[in-house]
Amino acid sequence: MALKKSNKLFANQVSEGEALKLVTVMMAIPGRSGEEAAIMEFIRAQLHAAGTPSTAFATDDAHRRSPIGGQVGNLSLKLPGTIRGPRRMLVAHVDTVPICIGSRPVRKGDRVISANKATGLGADDRSGAAVLLTTAIDILRAKLPHPPLTFLWTIEEEAGLLGARYLRVAKLGKPKLAFNFDGGSPNVLKIGATGGYRMTIDIHGLAAHAGNHPEHGVSAIAIASIAIADLSANGWHGLIEKDDHAGTSNVGVIQGGEATNVVTDHVRLRVEARSHHPKFRERIVQEIRDAFERAAASVRNTSGKTGRVQFDGRLDYESFRLTHDEPCVAAAAAAVKAEALDADLAVTNGGLDANWLTAHGIPTVTLGCGQHYIHTTQEELDIAEFHTARRIALRLATTS
Repeated sequence: MALKKSNKLFANQVSEGEALKLVTVMMAIPGRSGEEAAIMEFIRAQLHAAGTPSTAFATDDAHRRSPIGGQVGNLSLKLPGTIRGPRRMLVAHVDTVPICIGSRPVRKGDRVISANKATGLGADDRSGAAVLLTTAIDILRAKLPHPPLTFLWTIEEEAGLLGARYLRVAKLGKPKLAFNFDGGSPNVLKIGATGGYRMTIDIHGLAAHAGNHPEHGVSAIAIASIAIADLSANGWHGLIEKDDHAGTSNVGVIQGGEATNVVTDHVRLRVEARSHHPKFRERIVQEIRDAFERAAASVRNTSGKTGRVQFDGRLDYESFRLTHDEPCVAAAAAAVKAEALDADLAVTNGGLDANWLTAHGIPTVTLGCGQHYIHTTQEELDIAEFHTARRIALRLATTS
């Protein structure tokens, strides 16, 4: 079925006003990674109201296998096809970053922002979740012809793509093409993404009274400071460009210390390294380890004792890149062009659920839904782009 570029609705389809109200309500529901039960229940209730039978839903146990735990697993909805064609899957994650807790979405002209200036909006990725929801409701209400479809709402994307990583693929019905709706403009097709490695670094020093005998102590904070300064001075922190390769690293969290009169004996850091080149990412990780080991060896007390460093790391997701003629890329480009837009192919330095979906054998292209300035208090949703994303999603779901 080919949809014409038009705002004209089929009978019972979700109107733009209804869709905007729906996404506004969804953005206000708290749901950081691991705490997605409320938003999942909202989505399920809306689909039930549209006539979805309980047997069409499936949830998995991704939250039980995730290292951070969680309230609920991934939610999927499978619809049998009414026309022939390979199964297509539409995907969006439902968790938000912590800065979005307390969001109060309000319309301001052609955009939606948070009236609470201290929070982000939550359009990342509630607008994607709403695109999937309204597309499913459109098909159910209007009884639109469609190939076999799977809708997938994932958890814990913001915590390292954990929902997609621990997904039970067997519940999805063997989709051949997948379309992930996440941040940015709807005409930008992300066909590749970087790989990311995340680690926890524990530095163990020696406690001492910081006033009477600081020389008896080994400061874990001093070790951390020396290591970070080493990485920064030698180009291994932030944007990294070495030997025709590029990547990034970041010390994002430092926790430790309880009083100024105690030489701190333990500090925990959370660090990440990213690169599109797996071997170069491994080198970044090794440079980080080496810097902390050197720093630990360089800080000694008057007895010659030093601290020690422990590393605990894991690959969050591997990099990937789809070819321009991959069926999901070609289908997404055609849907974008049908909206009289140019399809821009891009590769991102952020991780996407598409990283793990592609690794699971489901090639996945990512499109935006109008979310901009994500993960900040300036986050906003471009209303026109949101509705464009909805039309693109409906084309993808109803075209064999």
